[in-house]
Amino acid sequence: MTEASYTHGTSGTTLLGDTIGQNLDRAVAVWPEREALVDVPSGRRWTYAEFSADVDRLAYALLASGVAKGDRVGIWAVNCAEWVLVQYATARIGAIMVNINPAYRTHEVEYVLGQAGISLLFASLSHKTSDYRAMVEQVRGKCPQLRETVYIGDASWEAFTRRGGSERRAELDARQAELSCDDPINIQYTSGTTGFPKGATLSHHNILNNGYFVGESVAYSEQDRICIPVPFYHCFGMVMGNLAATSHGACMVVPAPSFEPKATLEAVQRERCTSLYGVPTMFIAELNLPDFATYDLSTLRTGIMAGSPCPVEVMKRVVAEMHMAEVSICYGMTETSPVSLQTRIDDDLEHRTGTVGRVLPHLEVKIVDPVTGVTQSRGTAGELCTRGYSVMLGYWNEPEKTAEAVDPGRWMHTGDLATMREDGYVEIVGRIKDMIIRGGENIYPREIEEFLYAHPKIKDVQIVGVPHETYGEEVLACVIPHDTADPLTLEELRSYCEGRLAHYKIPSRLQILEAFPMTVSGKVRKIELRERYGA
Repeated sequence: MTEASYTHGTSGTTLLGDTIGQNLDRAVAVWPEREALVDVPSGRRWTYAEFSADVDRLAYALLASGVAKGDRVGIWAVNCAEWVLVQYATARIGAIMVNINPAYRTHEVEYVLGQAGISLLFASLSHKTSDYRAMVEQVRGKCPQLRETVYIGDASWEAFTRRGGSERRAELDARQAELSCDDPINIQYTSGTTGFPKGATLSHHNILNNGYFVGESVAYSEQDRICIPVPFYHCFGMVMGNLAATSHGACMVVPAPSFEPKATLEAVQRERCTSLYGVPTMFIAELNLPDFATYDLSTLRTGIMAGSPCPVEVMKRVVAEMHMAEVSICYGMTETSPVSLQTRIDDDLEHRTGTVGRVLPHLEVKIVDPVTGVTQSRGTAGELCTRGYSVMLGYWNEPEKTAEAVDPGRWMHTGDLATMREDGYVEIVGRIKDMIIRGGENIYPREIEEFLYAHPKIKDVQIVGVPHETYGEEVLACVIPHDTADPLTLEELRSYCEGRLAHYKIPSRLQILEAFPMTVSGKVRKIELRERYGA
């Protein structure tokens, strides 16, 4: 009998029963003089004792401002030290921090402010083309529950933090004593492709444990220094980065307000970082810097790559040229805090590029028929589902949408198509919505993309399905060439595929691009490629 596509993570390490504030206190007690946070652009540094003191100072100010347990406090800001202070201070007092994507414009931020019921907002002043103060002023009248906005980097921040003094210590202790690790502590809005985004509501238990076990999988200790160029507003930055660090006594290093390949490598070199995070496109950008070879990256040991599949050739260079022999691949989603599957530091190259790892401790995963819900046999594609401590409490104030995503058995349905190998490692073959059906044949874009990455003229490639009168859909290859002066032709592409891919998988259309449309977290917006070039 073929084994079912189900597995669970066993571990001799128990789940943490702490709140985030309690867990930070443990780190401060053990490592008070070790560095906790470095904000490279401003040159500011905090030991764990100093970081905890500034977190408490902000917590006192929140209490003085009347922020109650369960109140929603928004943060609409790029990466900076203040973002991290807000994360831990709101957790200390049991407020629910609401992450707002820095790329949002007025229409989107107005929705989030209203839907979450945000009463206090922390915001950047500006970044690139975004004037946050001007946008807040535009929507303030439509969001009557918003009492106050504090801007990071101007007088309002300092004025706010001076509101509460250490005389509120007893009040803060009393508040922390009221908190449960199962309380909601964070709302993260998922980037919906249709309609408005949904607010995944996460508890201390969800995100603290996920950060901790992600860190355990890459063997973090107080000796590690983690360079975090991925956005804090996303789980990648604030959970896999910040909470993985503080739960192990490691140091958080902020290289820049948003991703810049040069600033990232400079931070790794200057701060002697041992770990580096990014989506594959970030690592590609770093490797392609003209002066890449001049950076001393020898202190790197590990890191995490997530968000989309890593091409084999990129992984080889990351291991060999960036010294990240123990780099790990993670798979997850906001609704699962986020990581469900992860490769381990001793996995071989094939497992790191061909799979997204195996289940983390204390979690379950299974692969089911998307129609019947029946668990598939190993090696058969189906929808990936996950269950355990990491599954969100629900979508904020949207019970019907929660029920669509989390079934009565508490399984989170990811919407991803996957197969499980005999050894329990999982391969993602695409999104259910991204799967191309050409003349009745199911085509998984990832397979074709991985094949085409080896073409000498292709720097990056995305495969999407676009409408076709006869076949329903046809395969479009969107390619960024290595050399714009000598781009790939459709004839060259098809010739390369002939005899090596099944005929129905060979792209019938080609679009040469300079860049792909991306989300702020570094994922390619395939829906936009389909809409733009599908006519």
